[in-house]
Amino acid sequence: MTAGKVALVTGGAAGIGAACAKRLAADGAAVGVLDLDEERCADTVAAIVDGGGRAVALGADVSDREQVRAAVAKLRAAFGPVTIAVNNAGVTETTPFEEVTEELFNLVYRVNVLGPILVTQEVVGDMKAAGWGRVVNISSSSAQTGSKGMAVYSSSKGAVISLTRTLAQEFGPHGITVNTIPPGSVMGTIMADAKISAETSARLASMLPVRRVGRPEDIANACAFLCSEDSGYVTGQIIGVNGGRVVS
Repeated sequence: MTAGKVALVTGGAAGIGAACAKRLAADGAAVGVLDLDEERCADTVAAIVDGGGRAVALGADVSDREQVRAAVAKLRAAFGPVTIAVNNAGVTETTPFEEVTEELFNLVYRVNVLGPILVTQEVVGDMKAAGWGRVVNISSSSAQTGSKGMAVYSSSKGAVISLTRTLAQEFGPHGITVNTIPPGSVMGTIMADAKISAETSARLASMLPVRRVGRPEDIANACAFLCSEDSGYVTGQIIGVNGGRVVS
């Protein structure tokens, strides 16, 4: 449970981020729902409030320190110090390697790698002061396996995994755990944005040991554990939620 805690969930307007925000709120946390467009967070916030929880909508580009700082300040003003951070905001791309531009590289790495760094930097002081904190970085199973046509995206998520392991070692003495969840194929997120057909979804499901693609709630369930008191001895870990796509 996360009762009495204050959580920040980036990319919280929809998909995995929304599911994580709703689950943390259901477990008792007050939640800052952050997305690039604050107005897009309204549905997630409304669902939390309608369920008896506490939430506030926040707008920020996670790759812009001043915007992140202002959003965190708004969250603190609403609910107090932030001791849970779920770094979910990200961009994806599918581009043949030889067509990758510096502009594309910079965009993906600024959001997917610099974003979690800036967000964590802005809240880790609260965690140190409390002697307790939870950071969950959403990476990707493509970082573990590679993925054709996704050199920039998969490598950026690999950087998130390395970042997680490093911060776990730095912050552990302060009572702060840092873990990463690399999802597999999850409906309602990138797959939905790409308008993947039912036929393609069924084909993907047939390739997985569990014989179904994931749901945002599958990721949220693991996230809730990693943000709870029960996970205090778990840090620096890759908690794969992928239906068995990655088995090691």
